[in-house]
Amino acid sequence: MKKPADHAQHGSEIVDLGRRHALQASGLAIAFLWLGTTGTASAMINARRQPGDAAAAQADGNPPFAPNAFIRIDTTGKVRLVMPTVEMGQGIYTGCCMLLAEELGVGLDQITVEHSPPSDELYGIPLLGGQITGGSTSTRATWQVLREAGAVARSMLVSAAASQWHVDPSTCTVDRGVVHHAASGRSLGFGALSVAAGKLPMPDKVLLTDPKDFKLIGKPMRRVDSPDKIKGATQFGIDVQVPGMKIATVMACPTFGGKLVAVDDKAARAVPGVVDVLRLDNAVAVVGDHFWAAKQGLHALNVTWDRGENAHLTTQQLRDTLADAARNGKSVAARNDGDRPQGTLVQSEYQSPMFAHATMEPMNATVHVTADQCEIWVGTQVPARAVDESAKITGLSPDKVILHNQYLGGGFGRRLETDWVEQAVAFAKQVSYPVKVVWTREEDIRHDRMRPMYHDVVSAVVDADGKPVWYGYRTSGSSVLARFAPAAMGKDGMDSDAVECVAEIPYDIPKGKVEWIRHDMPTGLVTGWWRGVGPTHNLFVFESFIDELAHHAGKDPLEYRRALLQKSPRALGVLNLAAEKIGWGGQPLPARVGRGIALGEPFGSHVCAIVEAEVTPQGEVRLRRAVVGLDVGVAVNTSSIEAQVQGGIIFGLSAAMYSGLTIKDGAIEQSNFNDYRVLRINESPVVEVHRVVNAEPPGGLGEVGTAIAAPALANAIFAATGVRLYKLPVDRDLLVQSPDALKSAASGTANQGRNVA
Repeated sequence: MKKPADHAQHGSEIVDLGRRHALQASGLAIAFLWLGTTGTASAMINARRQPGDAAAAQADGNPPFAPNAFIRIDTTGKVRLVMPTVEMGQGIYTGCCMLLAEELGVGLDQITVEHSPPSDELYGIPLLGGQITGGSTSTRATWQVLREAGAVARSMLVSAAASQWHVDPSTCTVDRGVVHHAASGRSLGFGALSVAAGKLPMPDKVLLTDPKDFKLIGKPMRRVDSPDKIKGATQFGIDVQVPGMKIATVMACPTFGGKLVAVDDKAARAVPGVVDVLRLDNAVAVVGDHFWAAKQGLHALNVTWDRGENAHLTTQQLRDTLADAARNGKSVAARNDGDRPQGTLVQSEYQSPMFAHATMEPMNATVHVTADQCEIWVGTQVPARAVDESAKITGLSPDKVILHNQYLGGGFGRRLETDWVEQAVAFAKQVSYPVKVVWTREEDIRHDRMRPMYHDVVSAVVDADGKPVWYGYRTSGSSVLARFAPAAMGKDGMDSDAVECVAEIPYDIPKGKVEWIRHDMPTGLVTGWWRGVGPTHNLFVFESFIDELAHHAGKDPLEYRRALLQKSPRALGVLNLAAEKIGWGGQPLPARVGRGIALGEPFGSHVCAIVEAEVTPQGEVRLRRAVVGLDVGVAVNTSSIEAQVQGGIIFGLSAAMYSGLTIKDGAIEQSNFNDYRVLRINESPVVEVHRVVNAEPPGGLGEVGTAIAAPALANAIFAATGVRLYKLPVDRDLLVQSPDALKSAASGTANQGRNVA
């Protein structure tokens, strides 16, 4: 792949970038690509003026200096960054501020951040084809654009000062929002220059800072959003208060695709504080003066449901049909390098469960619908999409739908959906007052748009030395992409997300065949994007299988991978780094303690995780340590990188250890964190993050840790017990010490990850 953006990183001239150049400049080689599919064809953030900029600036207080969609500077010199992506805990507001500040010539403390209005045209991410925060794309999408935006603005401000002083702009410098001319000793702040700069033409060329001169990028910076969060001043969607607002809570039909038949609401309306009982065809909401009244009213309802055709659906039924599809279904090939060669065939089957998102802030939206306008307050990853869907429900034109985006109390892909916003709008249409619709935790988990379940058949032909010369991968599951962005489906109906990280692999295996069998869930059971998307499922399967091959070959998992990575230096680099930091091959570990390796290249990054786990004789898994080797290219905020990976690892380990949704009688059985567990503080391992330092363009981060956690855990459990996990979450019954488990664990060497039966 061509080395991208070298000219941009070494202080040479930048001209206006087209979409293709922008993609190359970001060094993006990902399968999670929705380009041009969900938003308008012109969706692209741009450092230069766009047709809609003037109107957007006018709506944003018409500041004198608004050179593009992102920068607002008024006469006081206050700098505002209008963020193209949303903050949901990943720290992107800080990273983007750093990119802008580095080139604009201000400190982080001089920038305030505000949510962007809904607009695919101005804030659409080219990688995703619309105004979408997801797919670990925020830094990759803004790395070039916001730096260039800052450089363009700085150039115009400097030109304004130089013009007043009748000096060459190249003799001026900028520091903390002030333009200086050293030879004459004159200085002017951005505020004093804002009006004049706003009247200047855009420069054709700007010079970006040489990386060796970075003052902010690459440093560990405190998050700009933390102070308000610590003080409780940050407003999330659930915090919104609107004059005259009532609060509602919802009960949807417990079975997938079921309908509302009748509601006896006499008892509910007798609850003090209950205002209204509202109905949709598959849900009922009780409105109250406050949440407690609404919740008590909901409990008092006597509801009759038509549970529909899925009334008797079970998890086992879904698993059985999915397994049959994986073995016998018609596939679409993502890769086929020819006939399978002769040799020893190793084959396994894996199962992955459905997951809920379980964001800390449950689903909520505040909506006020009037005859000529719909106003929405919500935290969403897809503001423009939410506007379009709400317009359809209200019958209003999209420009009559006003959406105020809020901070998100966790996203993980849940807020890429708009179902709960649509529901809130549909309820709000029935009343004259603003209504905040809040789902309970139970409603959230039972009516989530779940990560799909999968069934995979993975195989390899190995030579006499145990080295794979061909691999096969057949995965079956529903397609989120086909529902969410159908135009993005590939040739012959291929879902690129379904095969991400397995169609292209870092290992030197000469040939392979990768197939996907689409197997949609029953009507009403809607699946959605979950943190880590395709790589989370595929890496669990493939990296577990690589461990199986190492075991089959009788080789150490580390050395086995090293031998297969000689043509992938960045992957080999993170493998070696993680192995060195954890001390692989050093002192022997105690009995029933093992280390598991997992390697991958998700989201344009390179990552290796080694998890050290202890399995008690009773089958309990204790996480002792996780060491991560990471090559993410240029590090923007090193502190945020560490936090993102640590959070992602814990999120992924939680799902692998405790999560997984099950269905009985057509309904989700889990309801809250008592039966949909996450790791508690005392259960979480120490997570060390070690980076390979280089100048490659930034890779994605928000989902890397999640994607790599489960296979590292599964391989660690195998190293500790000799029990291979072919499905998640971890089944403790399989790990109880028994003669069979002990027999399959290699004596002594098992504790170092080498297991020879």
